[in-house]
Amino acid sequence: MIGQVNPFGSVWRRDVLRSAALFPVAAALGAAPASAAQSDDWGDDIALLRQVYESLHPGLYRYNSPREMARRFSATQAEWTKGPTRRAAFLSLSRLLASVRCGHSYANFYNQSAAVQAELLDDIPRLPFLFRWIDRTMVVARSQGDEAPLPPGTRIERINGVATADILRQLLPLVRADGHNEAKQRSLLSCLGTDTWETFDVLYGNMWPNARTFDLHLRYPDNRRARVTRGSISHIVRQADLTASTAGTPLWPFAIGEDGTATLTMPGWALYNSDWDWNAYLADCFGQMAAQRVARLIIDLRGNEGGLDCGDAIIARLIDAPLVPESYERRVRFDRVPAAMLPYLDTWDRSFDALGVDARPIAGGFRALPAGAVERIEPVGPRFAGKVAVIVDASNSSATWRFASIMQAYGLGTLVGETTGGNRRGINGGAFYFLRLPKSGLEADVPLIGAFPRTPKPDGGLDPDVFVAPTAADIAAGYDRVMATARRALAG
Repeated sequence: MIGQVNPFGSVWRRDVLRSAALFPVAAALGAAPASAAQSDDWGDDIALLRQVYESLHPGLYRYNSPREMARRFSATQAEWTKGPTRRAAFLSLSRLLASVRCGHSYANFYNQSAAVQAELLDDIPRLPFLFRWIDRTMVVARSQGDEAPLPPGTRIERINGVATADILRQLLPLVRADGHNEAKQRSLLSCLGTDTWETFDVLYGNMWPNARTFDLHLRYPDNRRARVTRGSISHIVRQADLTASTAGTPLWPFAIGEDGTATLTMPGWALYNSDWDWNAYLADCFGQMAAQRVARLIIDLRGNEGGLDCGDAIIARLIDAPLVPESYERRVRFDRVPAAMLPYLDTWDRSFDALGVDARPIAGGFRALPAGAVERIEPVGPRFAGKVAVIVDASNSSATWRFASIMQAYGLGTLVGETTGGNRRGINGGAFYFLRLPKSGLEADVPLIGAFPRTPKPDGGLDPDVFVAPTAADIAAGYDRVMATARRALAG
């Protein structure tokens, strides 16, 4: 199973180790972290985090030197010895983990305990509208709640006296991303109602927890300036809107337009616990296109961070010979996880505890995992021989990054939109642990497998073949400039 894990896949997986000789802190904390009592001094939690990351994290020094990370761990530990509130500790932890510059290393909202979620995620202020960042401008996409709505395309310039550009500047260092990919961070800080826990809601709400009303300085789409006051909305209201917007719609809407262009909208591939037969669904979509002799297909991946390698089933229908994508070397930092560390590491597969046993020692303190079977995508007929455009944006950072890179590298389609998330230097993932910090009660994700390119690559996402981004005026007018550009790209 482990040999088949794709390092560009799920954002939900976790892994393992290095040397067993260094756990005085973990041993002192005891073997039953669930019952460990909290104290004012939580510094031991950061000492444990440091040991785990230095022993297990394959990408800890991909963008940082050991000296830089040691300094950050020490500074954070000093903060935590002073008796921080859990809210302050959460923000401090988020800043530390974001500095690793790994899109899978963060205090995962979904993996926190129910008590932490109730304290830090539920009862926090939320802006009463959805929005996106266009460069460094906050632009309203849709209002929520019962108060007078703000028109789409409205630009928010200040919130409670703080310029929104300054709010963005303060939040960016707390947000996960692979490498120096700020576009990915801004994408995560856009609040579009697509996640149970919106990154902006969580970080802003904990940085300004008392902001129950919002004094908004704004500029309407017609350029009139105004100052209005709006109240915070609850998580239930945010969620109710999300539920209403998705109820009764297929997971991946598919349609063939009057102009003969098919569109397949794929907002997410995180289908690990789903019993939906998505492969059969894709087969049906391609069957419909074959029956109607469709010659143009647009695949819309906006907002899709990744999940399963669903894109392979699409690629299989675009090729007429087997395709072997460019491979990245898969590395770990350990052979077997030290016994003293295991009580603090949750996972869904305990075979990760010995993930590196069969790995080959290589330079830099790494162990190279066995290559296993050569990754190979076999063609599935009938082949779609028409033109394909793939709409991408900064959210695409895992399985969707991989799919887009294969489509571009092998000339299978035209990428339209914005530079992707992820990073061409490789990412960390594939298998994960959930590190439970016993004193603070917080959780941190620990990716275990690092994917490293075999030749030097730039620090950044994939640039599309046709760059186009939405504007505030587009949002105000309800105009999808990116989709229109994709249609033009296929018509040419």
